[in-house]
Amino acid sequence: MPAYDKADLERRMNGAIEALKGDLSGLRTGRASTSLLDPVTVEVYGAHMPLNQVATVSVPEPRMLSVQVWDKTNVGPVEKAIRSAGLGLNPINDGQTLRLPIPDLTEERRKELAKLAGQYSEKAKIAVRNVRRDGMDALKTDEKKNVISEDDRKRLETEVQKLTDTTITEIDAVSAAKEKEILNK
Repeated sequence: MPAYDKADLERRMNGAIEALKGDLSGLRTGRASTSLLDPVTVEVYGAHMPLNQVATVSVPEPRMLSVQVWDKTNVGPVEKAIRSAGLGLNPINDGQTLRLPIPDLTEERRKELAKLAGQYSEKAKIAVRNVRRDGMDALKTDEKKNVISEDDRKRLETEVQKLTDTTITEIDAVSAAKEKEILNK
């Protein structure tokens, strides 16, 4: 059984891209997005639950989020969780609905967010390089065990490198688009 598995390497590299997209979707760009509240957990019924399990989040206007809490007794804990999530959002209580106006981003905050997007991008690239290293190690192991020839190893190493380059190019594109969105608004 060869140690090298191209499908596994592709899956892990795509996983790094998906993780990056997830990280970037949590960055606030001045426009309302339901994914902004994904990291918020609410303490209800004696447990910590994701916000989307106790309320419906919608975007009624470009700069406003609406959180419709299903159980009226949970409005207070939901409001508290949003305030303490460190997102810079101030909920306005309308009975069973919380309205969240999205404030304008300062130039300084935009630069911080762009820097953070760059850090997320670098983290994804490191993950991809680690996957490449694992792939190269697997190929060397296969060659030592005489599962593949030296020529095959070299050909497959080129393939792994191409896959890595393609993935890193995609990471750069995703990251650049997010930075542009943050800085230009």
